Amino acid sequence: MDLQGKTVLVTGGTSGIGRATAERFAEAGANVIVSGRDQARGDQVAKEIERDGGHARFIAADLGSRDGARKLAQAAGPVDVLINNAGVFPFAPTHETTTEQIEEVLQINVAAPFELTATVAPGMAERGDGAVINVSTMAASFGLPGTAAYGASKAALELLTKVWAAEYGPQGVRVNAVAPGPTRTPGTDVMGDALDDLARTLPLGRPADADEIARTIVFLASDDATYVNGAVLPVDGGRTAV
Repeated sequence: MDLQGKTVLVTGGTSGIGRATAERFAEAGANVIVSGRDQARGDQVAKEIERDGGHARFIAADLGSRDGARKLAQAAGPVDVLINNAGVFPFAPTHETTTEQIEEVLQINVAAPFELTATVAPGMAERGDGAVINVSTMAASFGLPGTAAYGASKAALELLTKVWAAEYGPQGVRVNAVAPGPTRTPGTDVMGDALDDLARTLPLGRPADADEIARTIVFLASDDATYVNGAVLPVDGGRTAV
């Protein structure tokens, strides 16, 4: 896929799905802005992308702060593609979930994508072209014990995907989401065998690799998906089929 010269902002881009996505966009010719909280790790990711012949830079951002998203958007400048990937996923029964955890999940998983999109999408609309891809989860679509705060936040993001598609689509900005199933990343390492146990319930019977999710994200941003708008695309090994 050719995304030559496009500027792509990937939040949570220093590891897991975000890093794989940044690498895939760079391979497609895009100028990638990698964002995350860890300056050293972010600089390393950008350096490795450059070493492999891509174009990348890192912008440190704390999306857990109330003004973090707008500061990131201002530092990034005009972008052609926004990937709202950064997220937190505390797993706990509802009665054990703290107020602080709820506030953090809503800030990072809902408010930050809202602020970023509100800041960058009008510029895309003015130019008549752009794409926003939100990273959701299969847990937004069914009741999985222990995912009340996380699943609810991603269900909100899926609704925002549809609203933004309706708001910005007439100006040439496509807004879509991917809903991954169990995916092997540094962030899911803490799940241990539970990740494989969950994956065995899927028709494909295995966890996804981060690059499998990344390739779908790049597809949605590319000219191969010019008539896809407002969609939530399951990338879940067939979970939606059973």
